[in-house]
Amino acid sequence: MEWKLRPARDHGLPAEERLRSLSRERGLGSLLLGSAWRAALRGYLAAFHRLQVTGRDHLPPPPFVLIANHSSHLDALTLSAVLRGEAARRAHALAAGDTFFTSTLSSAFAAYAVNALPVWRKRTKSGELATLRERLVEDRLVYILFPEGTRARDGAMAPFQPGIGVLVAGTEVPVVPCFLEGCHAAWPPTRSWPRPGRLRLRIGAPLRFADLPATRAGWEEAARRCEAAVRALSPPVAAAGSPPPVGPSPR
Repeated sequence: MEWKLRPARDHGLPAEERLRSLSRERGLGSLLLGSAWRAALRGYLAAFHRLQVTGRDHLPPPPFVLIANHSSHLDALTLSAVLRGEAARRAHALAAGDTFFTSTLSSAFAAYAVNALPVWRKRTKSGELATLRERLVEDRLVYILFPEGTRARDGAMAPFQPGIGVLVAGTEVPVVPCFLEGCHAAWPPTRSWPRPGRLRLRIGAPLRFADLPATRAGWEEAARRCEAAVRALSPPVAAAGSPPPVGPSPR
């Protein structure tokens, strides 16, 4: 095999532009900072939220996309914390540019601690989605993505947008559905800071969409399948007037 040196995708970009670039790549400093951030985050989630994770064995090697319901800033932090090894080093949260990349300071934190890439709501261009799709496959990345597009103010899951299909339709990249429970109660959009409260994360079996065309119909079908898989992981809702479960409380 012929080996070729490829310059970094963000080579030559000014420092501030690099923070907001979809081509940004991690350097040694970013890797070390990200590792320290994840360690601190895991400690926080264990101490204040008693995070419980089931289905971790469903996580494949990169590349893959991790999706979940979205009602709190704790959602992305929790999904980031469960990744280990190569998946953690290659992970990018796709974050709202108009929330996390509005200043140099917030952009630096989002870029170097969380390793987020900006997605500009209501003005994302098709070329930007194409760049994300290309990097996902060629650079073998992991994306953390919330297909609802924004946090649910009431905690109820909204329909998924077709953007997830744009990234994966017609590819072999797995999409791993997850359901987060307790994040909205602990840190709803109406609060400035989180409060203690138990979190649960259920990770489901990966989905694949190589059979779908990279067209509007294919994107929408991928979104429908993803939404159904995430909803299937949600806890059953007790019927009104039904007695509480019998047995010891979970520890």
